[in-house]
Amino acid sequence: MTNSTEPSSFLSFASSSHISNDSSSFNMSVSSGPESVASLEVFRLSWLGCNLEQLLDDPTFDYSDAEVVVEDISVGVHRCILAARSRFFHDLFLQKNTSSQKEGKPRYRMTDLVPYYKVGYEAFMIFLSYLYTGKLKSSPLEVSTCVDAVCAHDACRPAINFVVELTYASAIFKITELVSLFQRHLLNFVEKAFVEDVIPILLVSFHCQLDQLLTHCINRVAQSDLDSISIEKDLPFAITETINSLRFKSQPEKTNGMVTDLLFEKRIKRIHKALDSDDVELVKLLLSESGATLDDANALHYAAAYCEPKVLSEVLDLGLTDINLRNSRGYTVLHVAAMRKEPSVIVSLLTKGASALETTSNGQSAVTICRRLTRPKDYDAKAKHGQETKKDRLCIDILEREMRRIPLAGDLSISSPVMADDLPARLLYLENRVAFARLLFPSEAKLAMDIAQTDTTFEFIGLSASKSCGNIREVDLNETPTMRQKRLCLRLEALCKTVEMGRHYFPHCSQVLDKFLEEDLPGLFYLEEGDLEEGGDQRSKRALFTELKEDVQKAFNKDKAEISRSGLSSSSSSSLKGYVNYKVSF
Repeated sequence: MTNSTEPSSFLSFASSSHISNDSSSFNMSVSSGPESVASLEVFRLSWLGCNLEQLLDDPTFDYSDAEVVVEDISVGVHRCILAARSRFFHDLFLQKNTSSQKEGKPRYRMTDLVPYYKVGYEAFMIFLSYLYTGKLKSSPLEVSTCVDAVCAHDACRPAINFVVELTYASAIFKITELVSLFQRHLLNFVEKAFVEDVIPILLVSFHCQLDQLLTHCINRVAQSDLDSISIEKDLPFAITETINSLRFKSQPEKTNGMVTDLLFEKRIKRIHKALDSDDVELVKLLLSESGATLDDANALHYAAAYCEPKVLSEVLDLGLTDINLRNSRGYTVLHVAAMRKEPSVIVSLLTKGASALETTSNGQSAVTICRRLTRPKDYDAKAKHGQETKKDRLCIDILEREMRRIPLAGDLSISSPVMADDLPARLLYLENRVAFARLLFPSEAKLAMDIAQTDTTFEFIGLSASKSCGNIREVDLNETPTMRQKRLCLRLEALCKTVEMGRHYFPHCSQVLDKFLEEDLPGLFYLEEGDLEEGGDQRSKRALFTELKEDVQKAFNKDKAEISRSGLSSSSSSSLKGYVNYKVSF
C-alpha cells in the first residue's frame, strides 16, 4: 500500500488537526443552505473523531475496560466502541468465559482472534484508530517498506504483507468497507509484484473469500514461471489443482512425452521426500537407482528452501552438486536461501563457494533479495544484552560483507604468546576467545559455531571452568593418550574454524579480541566481582579493563561504518560484568 494513499471520502472525515476540542467552536453562524448543513455535519463528526482518538493516543485517557494482546503488547480497548462498530466484537464480548482476566479486565489474544495470519501491532493500531475515528491513518514506514534504498515500495514484500495484515483483520472483524478498500490495493499489487510475492495475497483472498482477488491471483500464478514444487508447498490443495489445470489447458502441446516426464518427476519427488525426512543416505540410494542427479532434482535449491540447515550441509558435503546451479527460473541456491532468510543456510553456501555476485534475470543479487524482504523495524532493532540479533539483519550483514570480499584479518595461527605449539595452551586460548565472543554477540557466535560444528566436539576444560563453573567433563580413565590427542585435535579444528568465521565477518572485533586475550585474562574476567586485592595494581587493571571494553564498542562501530547500511550486534560492553557467572557449554 502506498504510504500516501488516503481512503475515499466515505472512509475519511476532514482533517481535524485545526479543530479545537472546545465546545465554543460550534458558536458559528451557519446559513440554512444544504452545503452549509453538510459542512457542519462534517465538522461535528471530525470534532467527535478527534476526541475519541484521545482514548488511543493519550495515556491520561486510559478508561479501557478490556485488553487485546498483540505481539506481546497489551492494547487497552473500550468494548462499547468496538461492539457498536463491529458485529464480530459484539458477539465476542457476549461470551463471558472465552478470555483471560487481568485486573478485572477481559483479555484477548490476537492469535486467537485471527487464526490464519499474523496481524501485527502497527496494523491493529491503524485498524483500531479507524474504528474509533472513522479515519484511516497512513501506513508506518517501519513496517510497510523494505530496507532496499532503491525500492519504490509500491510492491515489495513488506508493503504487501502490511496490507494483507489489514485485510485479514478487516475481514475477520467484519468491517466490509475496509475489506473493499484493501482489496483494491491488493489488486494493484498483483500485477506489479514478483510472482512469489503474490502468494500471501492469494492466501488472504482464499481465506477471506475475496473471489475477484482470488481469481486474479490464480491467473497470475498460472501464467508465471513459478515452479510446481513452490506452488504445492505454499498453497492449499484446491488452489494447486486449479493452477495445474489452467497450465495444462494453456499448454496442450506438452502432453507429448508426458509419461516419460511423469516418471522422471516421480523420481525427483522421491528425492525431495527423502530430504524432507532428513535422510541423506536414502538420497544417495535413490540417486544410484534412478539415474537422476542432485542437480536434476535441484536438490540444493530444495534443501535451502525447505530443509533443516544440517540437511543442506550434509548434501553439500557429498560434493555431487554445482553450488552455483540455476533452476528453471534462473535462481541460484544462494538466491533461494536469501528468500528464506536463514543465516546458517547462507553461511553454509558461502563457505562452500556460492557466489554472492550472481544476479537473477531481473537483476537482483542475494543481498538485494534479502533487503527487499526486510522491514526497517526488523533491520534497525537493537539487540539487548545477551539477546540474539534478528535473522533479517544478520543475513544482510553476512551477504554485504561477502560482496565486499573482506579478507581474513590474519591467519588461523594467531600470533599470541599463548599460541605456542603446546596443544592445551592453544585450546585454552581458543576456548576463552569463543566464550568471550558468545558473550558479546550471541547470534553471530552461535552462527559461526554451528557452521564449524563445534557442538559435536568435547570442550577442553580450561580457565573458563576454573572457578564456579565446575568440572564440565569428567576424565575418562579408559581414554588412551592416542584417543585423547585425536579428541583434542578435533576440538582444535572446530574452534579454529569458528574463529576463522569471526575474523571473516567481524574483522575489527577480532582484532580487539586478539589484544584482549593477550592481557591478564583471569584478572580481567573476575575483576568486577572484587576478587582482586585493593591497591595500585587493581586500579591499573580496572583502567585497562575499561579501555578494552571501550575498544570493543569502537570495533563494533567501526565494523558497522565500514559498509553501507550494515551493522553488527551492539550488545553493551557492560554485559561483561555477568561473565563471572557465565557457564560455557559448547
